[in-house]
Amino acid sequence: MNPQELSEQEIVRRGSMEEMRRLGIEPYPAAEYVVTGHADEILSTFDDNAPQRQVTIAGRVMSRRIMGKASFMELQDATGRVQVYINRDEICPDEDKTLYNTVFKKLLDIGDFVGVKGYVFRTQTGQVSVHAQELTVLSKSLRPLPIVKMKDGVVYDAFDDPEMRYRRRYVDLVVNDGVKDIFVKRTKVFNSMRQFFNDHGYMEVETPILQSIPGGAAARPFITHHNALDIPLYLRIADELYLKRLIVGGFEGVYEFSKNFRNEGMDRTHNPEFTCMEIYVSYKDYKWMMEFTEKLLEKICLDVNGTTEVKVGDNVISFKAPFRRVTMIDAIKDFTGIDITGMGEEELRDVCRKLDIEVDASMGKGKLIDEIFGEKCEGNYIQPTFIIDYPIEMSPLTKRHRDNPELTERFELMVNGKELANAYSELNDPIDQYERFVEQMRLSEKGDDEAMIIDADFIRALEYGMPPTSGMGIGMDRLVMLMTGQTTIQEVLLFPQMRPEKRRVKENSDEAEEA
Repeated sequence: MNPQELSEQEIVRRGSMEEMRRLGIEPYPAAEYVVTGHADEILSTFDDNAPQRQVTIAGRVMSRRIMGKASFMELQDATGRVQVYINRDEICPDEDKTLYNTVFKKLLDIGDFVGVKGYVFRTQTGQVSVHAQELTVLSKSLRPLPIVKMKDGVVYDAFDDPEMRYRRRYVDLVVNDGVKDIFVKRTKVFNSMRQFFNDHGYMEVETPILQSIPGGAAARPFITHHNALDIPLYLRIADELYLKRLIVGGFEGVYEFSKNFRNEGMDRTHNPEFTCMEIYVSYKDYKWMMEFTEKLLEKICLDVNGTTEVKVGDNVISFKAPFRRVTMIDAIKDFTGIDITGMGEEELRDVCRKLDIEVDASMGKGKLIDEIFGEKCEGNYIQPTFIIDYPIEMSPLTKRHRDNPELTERFELMVNGKELANAYSELNDPIDQYERFVEQMRLSEKGDDEAMIIDADFIRALEYGMPPTSGMGIGMDRLVMLMTGQTTIQEVLLFPQMRPEKRRVKENSDEAEEA
């Protein structure tokens, strides 16, 4: 960094770093520092009647109170904060008091990492603390943390600007209480789901991220180029077609937590890079998958929150099974008063105009129905609700309904006004599948840039025979939002996609430097 761009505090901290080195104290030591205790465990297990316990702790200095030859500091580690008592004559038993008088009192800053060896005790004010007998500098912080203060219930100097928090998540995690808990729960969600699948005997697998055909969903892909093969490649939009190839290959049940990429809009519930879970199980149908999904989500909610209810904004959502089931056509009828049964493309366009829904010439029958449902119905389903039996035009990879060939055996699970899961009785008729792909290509020729491309190898796989199968996908980021009570996807992604930081142009120079 250009020294001219440093703040006054940053200049002082760099000076402190150099002064430490002049005193023979390395501000970034290489040796391992063995930790034997953590803040939450020290505080929760302390017993006044137990023998004195020696501990070694490490973490960031988050506050200091210097009182002559005795001081207190608050140390923050991965589990929380603990108070440390420091007596000058104990950490500097010889005549040289440099470590305390110069390093601790003058050169150490809030945000620095230190190690402390000592014993646990209770202060006269009743606070469980660590009595330091040895202090080690572990890492110097060259930028000051935005320390959040509270007085009389009022928060001062809050680090709460969303854009800044997401760009500097490493700061957000340090200074804002509760942020780390969201990501701890995120891991619990994944672990709970993985355990549920493994207990059923299904196998976790990995499939390609770079694909020659972006299949498995209707979405706009990211395109790249492979230099050695001299071919275009796509970042996957879904892993469905590869997982179903594995069912053809003889696995009874497979699942994958996949990073998917869709070159589309960004908002409170969409990020161009997102995590999806897809699972496929042989000899099952979408009715079985509904019951399986109910049990799965009920278990996850209990594992993560200890209850089947979560509060998201003003809504209390219950994941207690069973969930309500409503057909797509009935849902549209309920919220628009219009029965779309048997309607063709032009009739659906008229319905959209009547309902003031924007449409364009590229939209086929399936897209028009999807727009009607999305605009007029989806947001009304707060409690978990299976929307079932979709029109065939909306579901090119789904088996026709056993009772009505105009429909498909598909459900989407709506929760808090958004889709959470999508599942089918999978189409395993290769001839029907090919014809559905051809229809998708017609939509592409009309200008639908989300229409699917014919995947000839997938058709070939189906021709070898795929057993009756049910598959289901869950948007993991949205699931974590629900389980943690968050209303924006950026809050549950450690590093959400952001616009590039603005650049400023130096005076009298054409060089652009990052702001």
